[in-house]
Amino acid sequence: MTDRTRLALLLAPALLVLGGLFLTGLGLTLLRSFRYMPALGLTDPDLSAYVAILTAPGFLTSLTLSLWIATTSTLIAATLALATALLLRQTFPGRAIISFLVQLNLTIPHIVGAIGILYLFSQSGSFARLAHAAGLIATPAQFPILTQDPTGIGIILLYVWKELPFITLILLANMQALGDDHESVARSLGASRWQAFRHVLLPMLMPGLLAASTLVFAFAFGAYEVPLILGAHAPKALPVLAWQASTDTDLATRPEAMAMAVVIALIGVALLALYARALAKGGSGAR
Repeated sequence: MTDRTRLALLLAPALLVLGGLFLTGLGLTLLRSFRYMPALGLTDPDLSAYVAILTAPGFLTSLTLSLWIATTSTLIAATLALATALLLRQTFPGRAIISFLVQLNLTIPHIVGAIGILYLFSQSGSFARLAHAAGLIATPAQFPILTQDPTGIGIILLYVWKELPFITLILLANMQALGDDHESVARSLGASRWQAFRHVLLPMLMPGLLAASTLVFAFAFGAYEVPLILGAHAPKALPVLAWQASTDTDLATRPEAMAMAVVIALIGVALLALYARALAKGGSGAR
């Protein structure tokens, strides 16, 4: 028996349980999104739930808002994480303190961070009151709207703060595995520091950066608790609409909730497919 076979046998019970739960949940979600719910007398599957959500007045606005939040927070977090990883790669006084501060929020749940952002940055929060006490604004209501705003600034701020350490740690691990030899060779051949980074180090870091960014995007796009706390009353992020429809006392809204969940999942799958294609294309180019 090979090591791979032994490992597969050891993991089989857990994989069967997890796979069974996942496939069962996915199957029930798909059936309900097709309005197949015998308990409610719906026994003829159709696409009316998808038609209903796609033609609803606020659906495309909510979808656009969710894409905006996920894309913006991912790009900002990935850019700052790359800069942070390059900084922490160096040896300098205070490096351990900066590294600790970067990783400090890894154990803080997103919902706790969202409540903290709300208390600090809302127009009735601590910073607004401090600005009013310092005479910078006449009333706390004049403080910039950074939470519960239509553009999702507070949500993006939270996701950047939370996901930056995650991407940074992945990049630091990749840099440690790669070492300095490749850049040293490029520098010895006449490349500048920027050229060595742009043409040598960055392409080697790109698979890890893309993988981490894909996970961050998928999470930011599909999570509902942060947009529920920090988002505006209108428009609402798509996961918030799906959650509200799924918890509505009117069971007739469940198919639409399941349809929205399927749309969110399909966008996540499409993103993973794009990542796999980019990774395969990068590997082919490297060969």
